[in-house]
Amino acid sequence: MTHPIHRRRFVGAALFSRSVGKALRWLPVVAMAASGLAHAQAWPSKPVRIVVPVAPGGTTDLLARMLGQALSQNLGQQFVVDGKPGAAGAIGALEVARAPADGYTLLLATSSSHSVAPAVTKQLRYNPVDDFTPLAHVADANNLLLVSNSVEAKDVKELLALARQKPGYLNYVSSGNASFGHLTFALIASQAGVQLTHVPYKGTAAAMIDLASGQVHLAADSIPSGLPHVKEGRLRAMAVTGPRRSPLVPDVPTVAEAGLPGYAVQSWFGLYGPRGMPPQMAKRINEEVNKILQSPEMIARFAGLGIEPGRGSNADFAAMVAADTARWSRLAKELKIQLD
Repeated sequence: MTHPIHRRRFVGAALFSRSVGKALRWLPVVAMAASGLAHAQAWPSKPVRIVVPVAPGGTTDLLARMLGQALSQNLGQQFVVDGKPGAAGAIGALEVARAPADGYTLLLATSSSHSVAPAVTKQLRYNPVDDFTPLAHVADANNLLLVSNSVEAKDVKELLALARQKPGYLNYVSSGNASFGHLTFALIASQAGVQLTHVPYKGTAAAMIDLASGQVHLAADSIPSGLPHVKEGRLRAMAVTGPRRSPLVPDVPTVAEAGLPGYAVQSWFGLYGPRGMPPQMAKRINEEVNKILQSPEMIARFAGLGIEPGRGSNADFAAMVAADTARWSRLAKELKIQLD
């Protein structure tokens, strides 16, 4: 028979052994968290590359340069904008997806590359969710609904009434099948229950010439790009497509205000890293970007471009993109819009 003192010692030793075992099992987790925090605090210790997956000169490239300049000033390291256009953004996106998840290769993505593309492309060369770490919602861009002077309708209500009277008569231009411009008007037609005719172009320059001459009727363009045509009288700005009016054209109503309640479409821009980035580092980058976006200087610069600063956490950004992708996926399925 075991003596009571020995039994207590045995039980105590067993409990101690189990406690030590549990503590040892947690050591790798604690070590990983400590390592991630250390990397986040040390970042950036060398130049950071911001990959832009579209051609230089547009809004995406400009935003990357503005953000890179501000991050360089705030963090004391160089942030270099690296243009990698081609394959509808896939070349740049793939390069970032395959890069080390160390915070030194980032992607300035758009709604076209990470919401529209997965909705309309069956064999996309990258996975916008699984291949990337969402870092920050950088900006939203409102667009103008431009109308040729040849169109007799004076506002959105009259435009939709005309579309109901003459199904298919009104047409709209875009930069191609399944482009953002295509989906902008496809959503208007779907929500209003009207028929509009899509006329895809290879470039916006030729489309604007034909729109001004009255050969085509409608287009959606960024405010900085479309506003000069309006000011010079070549085209009319009937509405803005976003959820709020733009300070650049405060007298122009939203599509929702002007006759199609519930309609709102914006182009968004966001910062991503490769998948597997430490959560502490992703949070740090999100905080640094948000600090810049909330600065009076950046708010003023964005306002001059007709752009609204982004906001929110990494999780907020991921949720916004998921909701946007779901909307375009529903529309693409409904209208059978596919790139391949």
